[in-house]
Amino acid sequence: MESNWALIGFGPNGWGDDILAGVLVTVSLALATLPLGIASGFLLALGKMSEDKALRLSANIYTTIFRGLPELLTLFLVYFGGQSAINALTGAVGLPELTVSSFLAGMIALGLVFSAFASEVFLAAFRAIPHGQTEGAMALGLSRWRIMLLVLIPQLIRIALPGLANLWMNLLKDTALVSVVGLADTLRQAGIASRVTREPFLFFGVACAIFLVLTMLSSIVIGRIDTWTRRSGVSR
Repeated sequence: MESNWALIGFGPNGWGDDILAGVLVTVSLALATLPLGIASGFLLALGKMSEDKALRLSANIYTTIFRGLPELLTLFLVYFGGQSAINALTGAVGLPELTVSSFLAGMIALGLVFSAFASEVFLAAFRAIPHGQTEGAMALGLSRWRIMLLVLIPQLIRIALPGLANLWMNLLKDTALVSVVGLADTLRQAGIASRVTREPFLFFGVACAIFLVLTMLSSIVIGRIDTWTRRSGVSR
């Protein structure tokens, strides 16, 4: 039997290159989902603070749904339900069938969940900023967009960062769910290697180590961002 080092090594007899490819897919999926989730969560938070009752209700319903559904169920709804909806639409207009990739489905599903939780983080951050700052900026003649850009967002970043950091950690772990719809991520590659070599403890242990390393690297980056926001002079 080949040694463990040979099995996790690179080359024709090792699975290291496959595992590394899976890690790249995992990181790519998380990084692709992050801006989508943050932007959507920010807009949802604005919707929850809107004076329009219909907009507030819609944002709250969205948040309730995607905070309540399990991530895996959301993924299945997007991957299988989205596929059926697209095929029905293309068939109705006479276009050929389109296929929703597992990567795109994962990005959308995880983005929906991330944005629902991020909206609550942003909403709490907005409420933590004294309303008098907005009133003072308006008294100086600043437009709403300039108030948002120059007064609110710098403080929002500082206040919301811990909550968003926790959501990023959850997102990084939740990428493993997309392996069930065929995405060749870290967990799926580890599963394939474990079945072929009959060494499940080895390869799932490697997958555990990889996620722990990604988490530690994320913590370092988040710490640097937090230090930068503190040095920028942003305060509560």
